[in-house]
Amino acid sequence: MPELPEVETTRRGIEPYLYGRHLKSWTIRNAALRWPVEIPRTLRHKQILGVERRAKYLLIRFDQGALILHLGMSGSLRVLSADAPLLKHDHVDLLLDDGRVLRFNDPRRFGSIHWQPHPVMEHWLLRALGPEPLSDAFSGAYLKAAARRRKVAVKNFLMDAHVVVGVGNIYANEALFMAGIRPSLRASRVTLASYERLAGAAKEVLQQAINMGGTTLRDFVNQDGQPGYFKQSLYVYGRSGQPCKICETPLKGLRIGQRATVFCPKCQRSQGLGSYRC
Repeated sequence: MPELPEVETTRRGIEPYLYGRHLKSWTIRNAALRWPVEIPRTLRHKQILGVERRAKYLLIRFDQGALILHLGMSGSLRVLSADAPLLKHDHVDLLLDDGRVLRFNDPRRFGSIHWQPHPVMEHWLLRALGPEPLSDAFSGAYLKAAARRRKVAVKNFLMDAHVVVGVGNIYANEALFMAGIRPSLRASRVTLASYERLAGAAKEVLQQAINMGGTTLRDFVNQDGQPGYFKQSLYVYGRSGQPCKICETPLKGLRIGQRATVFCPKCQRSQGLGSYRC
């Protein structure tokens, strides 16, 4: 599933081709995505004022509101010539005034396209979201306050979009490793110092992933359907049973909240209750 860095990479990839262009028309081949596709007729010939991101949602801005796109589990966006051959699962085309289309492909159809007039952030998908992880509002002090009396595992807490947006399973695993916190620890038991490390680690791993994704933006104008997401060298995610890259202890895997979780029993042995790093 595309996570925040992949969505931000997508935003950076498509915005230069959309900004300032006019939406000439659109084609909906399959309106039955996760929810019915919503594109009002009033958008015809309207100028695109920008492409923004909120959490894992892309916002295509117009003067009267925004189209809100979510890539779901398997969605991707490509900028193509309008006569480019269709691929299976190419569900929606937005035709621009320069003859190109923004084409939405989604094999599993968990993606969505909604319309929201101003104020855009009052849309039901957006209004209850937590702060952006790369913003100043996301800090150790904020996490500590939000975790008060929370009995859930700190990994689930970090992945809660009402707490902070965009920290999916991959980056939660990586951030907890970098902060030296056991992912199964109850959120309310993590110390302020550990939450400060965790906030810093989440920012670092997400920013690194975004930076690495920026090297493959050319793929957003290819016909091959591959959005060119970066391949990051991960410390723990997907490496259960392999040696830790820091201390060589075999990594352990478990499931927390039905999600695959991997940690180092040595590097994360402090369980967030004190300062420890290999």
